[in-house]
Amino acid sequence: METSTATQPPAADRIHHPELGTLVQTSRFHAERRPDAPAVLCEDRVLTYGALHRGSNRVAHAIHAAGLGEGDRVAYLGKESEHYYEILFGCAKSGTVLVPVNWRLTATEVSHILQDSGTRLLFLEDEFTPIVEGMPTAPPETVVPLAETDGCAAWKAGHPDDEPEFEPAPDTPVAQLYTSGTTGLPKGVVLAHRSYFAIRDALASEGLDWIDWRAGDIALVGIPGFHVGGLWWATQNFNAGTTIVAMRAFAARRAVDLIRDLGITTACVVPAMLRMMLTEPGVTAQDFTTLRKTVYGGSPISEALLEESLAVLDCEFAQIYGLTETGNTAVCLPPADHVPGGPRMQAAGHPYPGVRTKVIDDQGRELPPGQVGEVCLHTPARMVEYWGLPDKTAETLVDGWIHTGDAGYVDEDGYVFIRDRIKDAVLVAGENVYPAEIENVLEHHPDVAEAVIVGAPDERWGERVHAFVVPVPGRQPSPRDLHTFLVPRLAAFKLPSRYEFIDHVPRNPSGKILRRELRDRFWNDSDRKVN
Repeated sequence: METSTATQPPAADRIHHPELGTLVQTSRFHAERRPDAPAVLCEDRVLTYGALHRGSNRVAHAIHAAGLGEGDRVAYLGKESEHYYEILFGCAKSGTVLVPVNWRLTATEVSHILQDSGTRLLFLEDEFTPIVEGMPTAPPETVVPLAETDGCAAWKAGHPDDEPEFEPAPDTPVAQLYTSGTTGLPKGVVLAHRSYFAIRDALASEGLDWIDWRAGDIALVGIPGFHVGGLWWATQNFNAGTTIVAMRAFAARRAVDLIRDLGITTACVVPAMLRMMLTEPGVTAQDFTTLRKTVYGGSPISEALLEESLAVLDCEFAQIYGLTETGNTAVCLPPADHVPGGPRMQAAGHPYPGVRTKVIDDQGRELPPGQVGEVCLHTPARMVEYWGLPDKTAETLVDGWIHTGDAGYVDEDGYVFIRDRIKDAVLVAGENVYPAEIENVLEHHPDVAEAVIVGAPDERWGERVHAFVVPVPGRQPSPRDLHTFLVPRLAAFKLPSRYEFIDHVPRNPSGKILRRELRDRFWNDSDRKVN
């Protein structure tokens, strides 16, 4: 099985600490060896590895003092900052599980996550206090306010900065990230420490530099930390002992300025972020001279965007494919395959060493290379479970295999090609949006009899949300009416970009919605039915 790799630097130039297997070990290791090295840069603040270690120790002791212990859930509702990572390591050291909450969600959506996870302690940035105050349920028993500049300094003050006694195993849960569900309610994906080490170890085992970390690297975290990609990328750099640059929220002009002014060498983004940076007025190749590698995921990169990115950024590109359920990336399209017009530019990538793939038909039978079916992934970084949903866990995680819900095939060389979705997800700038969630809300509008949501191609965001609406007889809501109704009930990235009114929803003889019939009109001219 052949794979392409870029010209590899000497192994000594790449960083891998195989003795590390948990985030607790990572914190201790770098604090002992490089205490004064910068771990996080945020705004004009610098957090060293020594300060990160001591601060997260205090957070862990304070969590214990609040009456929480191993397995309890701790939520974070705030934007990116050094404080977020201090809390992450504090949770790891206390045995609690961090639940990062998407700050773009509405009060009702946040309420579901806090209730479903059983969160007992919430770290809350002041900016998002109105969301918690607007929840239909009571907040967790302990709410710790966070100031943008000093985080939870007052709350953890007085607690010791020595290491707690708790020592997790690689299989100990450390994070619970919520992903939208086909039934309309997000599910909590439980990830263990091993999810943040398995792929790094797989790459090192074969000496591959598809994604690598080198001394002196400064990494831009463009994807937010409530997303599996953002949290995974940050932890990979912590494990290597490099420096991460945390943006409060992604802004294209700010990202370009940071890359240029801080000498950023690596970045993890979604293609839409690349497009936004390249279309900023005045941006030139001179802004990216220090960048050596860009890792992207969430959607494939278009041929035109790749050509422009290669010309302007002049660095290596690596595409990653996976799910929250796979612990982020399980498949990678290496830099050497990023050739405009090349045969593998349509691929999601090749599995890492130790990651297995198979494609199955609707009877669960494995298909030969080239035949389209459901893509399944077997990865050591896979989730532990869906929190509190054993039946759903059993549907997705079968004998160690994650059933992705993506339709595709594997070629003779082992490359994975994604052609469509078996599940109905719409992928908007790297965020999974499930139709059932939007349909359930839309159908509560008094003028809506029925609604069907599909994904349509979008040049900027990859896909957009398109709503087909059947009005109640004798009534005719306007797109503005429906948009106004949805705004307080759904996060902005879930809102339909267009509404189309129809007389009836197409169904088969058994009454099942023929969603594909509505969706295909947007994709008929495309070989690949996803963007």
